[in-house]
Amino acid sequence: MTTGAQTPSTPARPRRSRLRTFLPLGLAAWLVLEIWLLTVVAGASSGLVVFLVLLAGLVLGSVVIKRAGRRAFRNLSEALQQQQSGAIPQAARPSSEGNGLMMLGGLLLMIPGLVSDAVGLLLLLPPVQKAVSRSAERTFERKLREADPGTLGGAFQQARMHRPDGKVVQGEVIRDESGDAPREPRPPLTH
Repeated sequence: MTTGAQTPSTPARPRRSRLRTFLPLGLAAWLVLEIWLLTVVAGASSGLVVFLVLLAGLVLGSVVIKRAGRRAFRNLSEALQQQQSGAIPQAARPSSEGNGLMMLGGLLLMIPGLVSDAVGLLLLLPPVQKAVSRSAERTFERKLREADPGTLGGAFQQARMHRPDGKVVQGEVIRDESGDAPREPRPPLTH
């Protein structure tokens, strides 16, 4: 028996982005490449050499991360001291650039594998850091220009409007203040 109301149709699933489609495949290929390279190096030399290379990457990566973290903390504390003393904080100094990329390079050195070690070592070079930071800055600015204007709350509102399963409970707030005269009851809210 039908009541005449249409059955709500499920909305079409949004298209997956290329990143969500190819990231798992890329990670799997990277993992296979790392394991294959480690077995090739172990076959050409010995397992001890591979162990020492991985251990050296772990130690070097932890030293790099610790150094970059200390430098970032020192720069932050200096900036806070300048701000508290009333001095105008200086623009980003050249020595403070690349702390994040140095930490990423140290993390890649700590991850077992030869490809991640090579990329981590490349990220420790200042010319590579500058090129990567410029590229990331341009990409970020381009994405900001392409984004629709609006507030973050507007983005949440739009997401809720596109999801039919978002439940909204209608209600009313009634204040019971002692100084007010009693009023007649309010009518119920209707759809």
